[in-house]
Amino acid sequence: MNGIAFVDSNVLIYAHDRNAGAKRDRAAAICGQLWTERTGCLSVQVLQEFFVTVTRKLRTPVVRAQAREVVRAYSPWVLNPTTPQTVLRATEIGEAAGIGFWDALILASAEQGGAGILYSEDLNDGQLIAGVRVVNPFK
Repeated sequence: MNGIAFVDSNVLIYAHDRNAGAKRDRAAAICGQLWTERTGCLSVQVLQEFFVTVTRKLRTPVVRAQAREVVRAYSPWVLNPTTPQTVLRATEIGEAAGIGFWDALILASAEQGGAGILYSEDLNDGQLIAGVRVVNPFK
């Protein structure tokens, strides 16, 4: 992999979901590779969604202290803060691409971080939005 890759919430969640099977294996491999290559990035939004989902919504929830450690470990991947300009850019991306605000905010954060790839299962695989290529790693 070359360049920065943004990891969406679902990928980080699958990487820590004991019941996700092959998706867990794939997500963990991606996160591990990005960690080794030092090319991973994400946003505070991703960390927030991760924490809430893994501690409350999984069939086998992650213990809060362990989830906090994951958030702490991935904190260096937050390359830029979410600012009012990020939110405004998300509204533009959402309008132009016809996608919802939260997905557009992920893309605005990926764009802001200089990511060329967004790993996500929430958008169309191969789609190029705001200069960021969506890759569904589970396809």
